[in-house]
Amino acid sequence: MKVAALVSCLVFVLAQSALGHYIFKVLVAGDTTSGKAVRQPPTVEPFHDITSAAATCNVNTAPATEAPSPSTFGKAPSKVADWDGSGQAWFKIAEWGVASYNPVKFKSYQLSEFDTTVPENTPPGEYLARIEQIALHLGTGVPEIFVSCAQIKVTGSGTGNPAKVSIPGYIKANDPGVIANIYNGMTNYTVPGPKVWRG
Repeated sequence: MKVAALVSCLVFVLAQSALGHYIFKVLVAGDTTSGKAVRQPPTVEPFHDITSAAATCNVNTAPATEAPSPSTFGKAPSKVADWDGSGQAWFKIAEWGVASYNPVKFKSYQLSEFDTTVPENTPPGEYLARIEQIALHLGTGVPEIFVSCAQIKVTGSGTGNPAKVSIPGYIKANDPGVIANIYNGMTNYTVPGPKVWRG
């Protein structure tokens, strides 16, 4: 399986503001680094409603906070540059959940790069590669949500058919993973959304 120019590893690199808010500004695929493929949001401010249209690829984007981080792929029906991410086309390829409890620490905490491997059996085509953080550090049941998408092309002969979801719609506003209070003795946590597809 190949992504763009014969590579199979994606790295989202983030840019952080002084407020601890961030956006993913660069996509690294193998030896190629590009900010041009990333759909840049206008600010580093989060949004709060996981069911809003911003959940797809953001209106506002970006982890200096305690938060799970799933990464999803959405296969474009034709040209990815013309696709808004709508429809039941998304599947999860990676997630960074809880690393430890008491106190709660997420695997994504203070990472500046998120590495993942594209599943070998991913069908060829144009995709949006999406990374999301659901920041739970406020402890109020209202998360800060940061999302970024990058346009990529997968080549190869993959024939996998992962179960797909729609974004928004794949996570309910009252999902336990969205309203969790990390300061209230949390002892288990499931990253919201579908299970990771390994191909």
